[in-house]
Amino acid sequence: MAAKQARYDVGGMSCSFCAESIRKAYGRIEGVEDVDVSLAHEEVLVRYDDEEVGEAELKVTLQELGYTIRDPDRAKRFEERQRELDRGKRRLLFSGFTSIVAAGLMLYMIFIRGTFESRSLAMDYAVLGLALSTMFGPGLYIKKKAYYSLRRGILNQHVLLEAGAFSGLLGGFLGLSVFPGFPTVHFFAVSVFITTYHILSEYTSLVVRARASRAVEGLLDLRPDTARRVTDSGVEDVTVEELDVGDRVRVRPGESVPVDGEVVEGASAVDESVATGESRPIDKGPGDEVIGGSVNETGTLLVEVVATGEDAFLNRVARQVEEARAMKPGIVLLADRVLKYFVPGVLTIAGASFLFWVVGPLLIGNPPAIHRGAFAALAVLVLGYPCALGMATPLALIRGGGLAAKRGILMRSGDAFQIFRDVDTVLLDKTGTITAGEPAVSDVVPTSEAPAEDVLRKAASAEAFSEHPLAGAILNYADERGTVFTDPDEFDSVTGKGVSASLDGERVLVGKSGWLGDEDVDLSGGTDEIERLQGRGLTVVGVVAEGRLTGLIGIGDEVKEDAREAVRRMKEAGITPVVITGDNERTARAVAGEVGIARVMAEVLPDEKREEIGRLQGEGRRVAMVGDGINDAPALTQADIGIAIGAGTDIAVESADVVLTGNRLGGVMDAYEIGKSSYRKTRQNLLAAFSFNGVGIAAATTGLVHPVFAMIAMVLSVTTVLANSFAGQLLSGEGIKTDFSVETEEFDK
Repeated sequence: MAAKQARYDVGGMSCSFCAESIRKAYGRIEGVEDVDVSLAHEEVLVRYDDEEVGEAELKVTLQELGYTIRDPDRAKRFEERQRELDRGKRRLLFSGFTSIVAAGLMLYMIFIRGTFESRSLAMDYAVLGLALSTMFGPGLYIKKKAYYSLRRGILNQHVLLEAGAFSGLLGGFLGLSVFPGFPTVHFFAVSVFITTYHILSEYTSLVVRARASRAVEGLLDLRPDTARRVTDSGVEDVTVEELDVGDRVRVRPGESVPVDGEVVEGASAVDESVATGESRPIDKGPGDEVIGGSVNETGTLLVEVVATGEDAFLNRVARQVEEARAMKPGIVLLADRVLKYFVPGVLTIAGASFLFWVVGPLLIGNPPAIHRGAFAALAVLVLGYPCALGMATPLALIRGGGLAAKRGILMRSGDAFQIFRDVDTVLLDKTGTITAGEPAVSDVVPTSEAPAEDVLRKAASAEAFSEHPLAGAILNYADERGTVFTDPDEFDSVTGKGVSASLDGERVLVGKSGWLGDEDVDLSGGTDEIERLQGRGLTVVGVVAEGRLTGLIGIGDEVKEDAREAVRRMKEAGITPVVITGDNERTARAVAGEVGIARVMAEVLPDEKREEIGRLQGEGRRVAMVGDGINDAPALTQADIGIAIGAGTDIAVESADVVLTGNRLGGVMDAYEIGKSSYRKTRQNLLAAFSFNGVGIAAATTGLVHPVFAMIAMVLSVTTVLANSFAGQLLSGEGIKTDFSVETEEFDK
C-alpha cells in the first residue's frame, strides 16, 4: 500500500453543501482513505492509495462536479479568483436582463391585456426563448454540477434548482401541447427567475470571498523570497529554493534571515519572535544558530545554511498549517443544515403530490386527476426552490462584512460569522498581540542620590551611537520625555553586553548586570530592584558612572493600551482568555497579570500550540486563537476561529479567518459582537424564508396554486430577507456596503 495525499485550492465552492458534495464524491471512490474540505480556505486535502486510484482521477472528480483547481502559486490564485468574480458578474448581468424582460412581458400580459394567459404563441415562444437562453447560457454550469452530483447519488442545492427549473420548462411544454389550461408563460418564466436567483445567490458568496481575497492580497508581500549567496567568485542573488546545506549567505541589517543556519562571521541582535514569541532581540555571534524568518536588527551576518527543504523552520510551519487545516473540525452553516433535509423533502413531497391526485381518486372509484396531479407536483418543485433560503446567509454576511470593515475588521469566511457566537475560549499570543511587540522603557529607577532624569540622560548619551534595539528603546523614551542628551566623546560597544562611553570626561557604562559585574561594578545597592524588575519580566540595564551604579532601567514589551479593556469584555461575555506564548514563564505571567488573565501557557512551540487547541476542541470547547507571527500560523488554522493581527506576518494573515487591520486588540470583541449579530440575522432570514417556502409547498400540494403566485411568493420572500438584512443600515443612512477592500497603510508600515 502506497499512501499519499493531495491538496488542491478549489474555486467555485459557495456553501458547506458544496463541501459536503465533494466529501461524498471522494468517499465513493475506491482507494480514497480520507478527505477533508475547508470551505473557509477553499482547500481539499485527500489521502489515498495510489495503487488503487491516481491523482488524475481525483482532479477529474473535482472538475466534473463543477469546481476548478486553482494554481498553487499564490499570486496566480488571486488572479483566478478575480476572473471567477468577473465571470460571475457576466452571468448575473445576462440572467438579470432575461429576468427583467420576462417580468416585463408578464406584467404587460396581466395588467395591459388583463389575462393570466398569453393566448399568443409569439408570447409563449418569446418567454420559452428567454428560459432556454438563461438555463443553457449562464445557467449551464449549474446543470453540469447537478448532473455529476446525481451520477454520484448526491442530492444538493444544484439538483433542487434544476428540478424546479426543468419543472417550469415541462409545465410550459405541457401547456403548449397537452393541457391547454396550463399557464404556459408563467411556467417558462419560473425557469428564468429560479436560475437567476441561484446565480445571484452564488455571486453574493463569491463577492464575499473574492473581495476578501483581494483585500488580503494588498496585505501580503507577493515577491519571491531571495537570498544573497556568497561564493568564491563573489555574491549572487538566488531564490531560497536554490540554496543547499553548506552554502553561505550574507544578511544585512533590517533583512530577514532567509534560512535556518549558523553564524560564521559577524555579530548582531536578531529578533526571533516569529519563532519563539520572545520580543527581546537575541544577541548572535559566530557559532550561534539563527532561524529562518527571524529579523537581523543591527550588524551584518555571514550565515551558513544548516537546513533546507522540508527540514527548514518555515517549511515545517507550512506543513503544520496544512495538517491543521485537515484536522480542523468541519462546520456546517445553519442554512446548509436546513437544506440537507429540505432538498430530499421537497422532491419527496412533489412525487407524493402527483401520486395523491393520480392514485387517490382511483381508491374511491373516481378517474385519476392527472392534470391536477401534474400541476401540484410542478408547483411544489417551483415553490420548493429555496431562493430566499439561498440568499439568507450571503445577505447576512454582506451586512456583517460591511459593519466589520468600518471597524477595521476583515471577516474572511462565512464560518467566522456563525461560529463566533459559540466561542468560549480565546487563546492570546503575547508578543505583538497583547503587547506592542517592540522593546520600550518601562521604569527608570535611581539607585543613588541622582534623580531619574539624570540616569536617563546619561544612559541616552552613552547609547547615542548604538544600533542595538534596547538602545533604541532608551533613546525613544528620552525623546518622548524631552530629555536633553548629547553625543559621547568616546564610544565603544561590547557585543551582546553593553556600551562604554565618555561624557565630559566621565566614564559611563550601560549594560547587563552580568557584564557590569565583570567590570568590577558593585551592584549590591540595586539587587532588590533588579529582582523586582526581572520579576515583572523586564530586561534590566544598569547605568554606571565612574564605577558607581547610579540607576537601573527596566525595558520590556509594553502592553497595548486597549488590552485590559479587551480582556474585561471577554470575561463579561463569558469567554475564558488564556495567554499562550513561546516566551518564558516569568515574562508571560507578568504580562498576563497586568491585563487580568489567570491562565498562562508559556514556552510553547508552534506545533504545541496547535496540539493544545486540538485538545481543547476535543473537550467540546469552541476556541479562537489570536496571533500575529509565523509561529502562530498552525494554531490560527487549527482554531475554530483564527484571528490575525494585521501588522503581523504574511503567513499569519493567510491562515486566519478574521484579520484585524490595525494593532487594536479590542477588534477581537468587535468581531465577536458582529458575528453574533450576523448569526441572529441569518436565523431571522431563514425563518422568514422557510415560512414562505413551507406555506407555499403546503398550498401547492392542492394543485390549485398558479405559478404566478409562486413567483410572487419568491419575490416576497427574497424582499423580506433583504429588508431584514439591511433595514437598520438603510434607515440609519449607512447604505449597503458590499466592498470589503481595506486600507493597507497599516500593513505597509
